[in-house]
Amino acid sequence: MPDLFLMLAPVLAAALVAQASPGPATLAISREAMLHGRTSGIALALGVTTGSWIWSAIAAGGMSAIILANEWAVIGLRFFAAAYLAWLALKSAKAAIQNQENNSSQSAPRAEGSYMRGLLIHLTNPKAILFFGALYAFGLPVGATSETVLIIASAVALQSVLIFVGLAVLFSHRGIAQGYWRFRRVLESVFAVVFGSAAASFLLDALQSLGAKLQRV
Repeated sequence: MPDLFLMLAPVLAAALVAQASPGPATLAISREAMLHGRTSGIALALGVTTGSWIWSAIAAGGMSAIILANEWAVIGLRFFAAAYLAWLALKSAKAAIQNQENNSSQSAPRAEGSYMRGLLIHLTNPKAILFFGALYAFGLPVGATSETVLIIASAVALQSVLIFVGLAVLFSHRGIAQGYWRFRRVLESVFAVVFGSAAASFLLDALQSLGAKLQRV
């Protein structure tokens, strides 16, 4: 048991920093929960979690190196991520400009739609595969068995559920949701800036990678 704890502690600590730090996924969960309530927030959080599980499974299975070696696929993923995040930025900017009544007068989106948005946010993030690839490359002990890999992957998966769903539950709290509507314009402006900055970052990375790839062709 002590050996297992010593093996898991640094991996979970690294995953915690990456999963809980502010970014497109955590801000999208917070926004969805404040704007549309707990059910929609949890659905989006589960979508993000599913995306995290998929990247984690790919990295744990050793397939991340194959994906990263395919430059065209990674470049395409970056362009897709930039486009999707830009759409989220425009959506938040539009919400900041428009006059809207409290969410009591609005219908929440279908849970399936929230789930798919969360899944897209994480699956289109090429940095996720880089993170999980590095996590397993440096976090796994030398000569790790398939059982060890499964234990670590399961622990990371469980932690991701607790973090993302926990964020949805927290930000769907009545007091926090009311605070959102009080400062909606400011918050939506912040969301627009964050999503827009992330979109610009992915677009710049994609263009640089594309330029470097074309020079070698």
